Amino acid sequence: VQLVESGGGLVQPGGSLRLSCAASGISVNIYRMGWYRQAAGKQRELVATITGGSRPTYADDVKGRFTISRDNAKNTVSLEMNSLKPEDTAVYYCRLYTDYSRNRGYWGQGTQVTVSS
Repeated sequence: VQLVESGGGLVQPGGSLRLSCAASGISVNIYRMGWYRQAAGKQRELVATITGGSRPTYADDVKGRFTISRDNAKNTVSLEMNSLKPEDTAVYYCRLYTDYSRNRGYWGQGTQVTVSS
């Protein structure tokens, strides 16, 4: 199983980015998927998840700014990020949960998002 993120980069405050995660070696249809981020010197934190039925959940500090979505036909999950703030700067990781209750699954390698003027 491999998860490959793309779409990170440098953006000015108030700008937007769209991250994508492509899965291979597994069909994502039935699995909850998520996005995490880890800023320098901080612990990895949950940003958003989406169930197999496309029901999303969000961390409080990204609600209204970020949107998680999935395309089961393309085996991908995306994170649309708007109104970006410097504090959103982090490495963003894709997650596929094989057992959500035990937080077991697969990780992508991460993509850097830097919000700076």
